Amino acid sequence: MMPGMDPKNMAKMMKQMGIKSEELPATKVTIELAEGGRISIHEPQVIQIEMQGSKSFQIMGRVTEEHDASEEDIQMVMEGAGCSREEAQNALRDTNGDIAEAILRLKEE
Repeated sequence: MMPGMDPKNMAKMMKQMGIKSEELPATKVTIELAEGGRISIHEPQVIQIEMQGSKSFQIMGRVTEEHDASEEDIQMVMEGAGCSREEAQNALRDTNGDIAEAILRLKEE
């Protein structure tokens, strides 16, 4: 939005230009990354904008990032803690990929 412009006037101007916008009632937005991992937006404010048949989205909210553990990291945790693959993956997720912390947590259990 342009600074100092009344939101109602802005909406009217956008409508005249053939631009539609609406807020979507979302609770969470997740973006899957090509290199593995996710970006999650919690408590999002999502605005869908439609112009000339194309849709775009503006998303604001609290962001968290998750990265998938590599096969090598999972194997290292499995061997170090003597645990299952699923336990190793969960521990790596909980420790944001910290191998040493994941092994220590699993050994404490």
